[in-house]
Amino acid sequence: MKKENDIKIFEDKKVRTLWDADQEKWYLSVVDVIFVLTESPNPQVYWRVLKKRLKDEGNETVTNCNGLKMKAPDGKMRMTDVADTEQLFRLIQSIPSPKAEPFKLWLAQVASERLDEMQDPELSIDRALEQYLQLGYSESWINQRLKSIEIRKELTNEWKKRGLKEGVQFATLTDIITKAWADKTTKDYRALKGLKKENLRDNMTNTELILNMLAEASTKDISAVVNPKDFEESKIVAKQGGNVAKVARKELEAKTGKKVVTALNAKAILKLQNQQENILG
Repeated sequence: MKKENDIKIFEDKKVRTLWDADQEKWYLSVVDVIFVLTESPNPQVYWRVLKKRLKDEGNETVTNCNGLKMKAPDGKMRMTDVADTEQLFRLIQSIPSPKAEPFKLWLAQVASERLDEMQDPELSIDRALEQYLQLGYSESWINQRLKSIEIRKELTNEWKKRGLKEGVQFATLTDIITKAWADKTTKDYRALKGLKKENLRDNMTNTELILNMLAEASTKDISAVVNPKDFEESKIVAKQGGNVAKVARKELEAKTGKKVVTALNAKAILKLQNQQENILG
């Protein structure tokens, strides 16, 4: 089963989701849904009590709920009770909440959007553009970010062609690329920017994004020519691709006298620009 984890937002609350490409359906964390609907301080307990009651009543919705691995708050992948959209529609009927109807509409929209995007991939780009604008990013940064998503996809497709596995192997290769061009591991890079669970690329400046794209595009191109036979050879290619961007970074820093890799993120720079415009205005 090909699965793709994602986070959806309902009224500023995160709902962990998982897309099953084979079945073409979403699975959502039941605990997250319960928190959204009830704002219970302990949604896990709420779910255990509700699950027992529904089981005692012979409710098939609970019986058919799956357990799948999703990222927990501590960052680890843990087994989580999930339900597809059809199951959730039935489950919501057992949860008294004024948010039930708005959530049902949101749930139907989430399911519909993914199917629409499969028919027309440009829709996913349009939605990503809209979301980044709402978060306060500049249009020039958004253009770079969307391009970086495309380049990252091309690289991961290359890795898949080489028989490499998503998860630890992809993360290791990414770390090698980052270390090569930025002189920092992904962990150190995130620490520099004060990040915890946030996406590192979403907090890169324009220049950082461009160099990261150069590193990943170079890795993909070198891999396509060298044809690495296994993970160990792919690690060598990853370092070579990262070094291409390192050369560009070093030359830029020599010309400008400024560090490229900094604690600043895209939104912070936009805020500073707006403040300067207000002062000048």
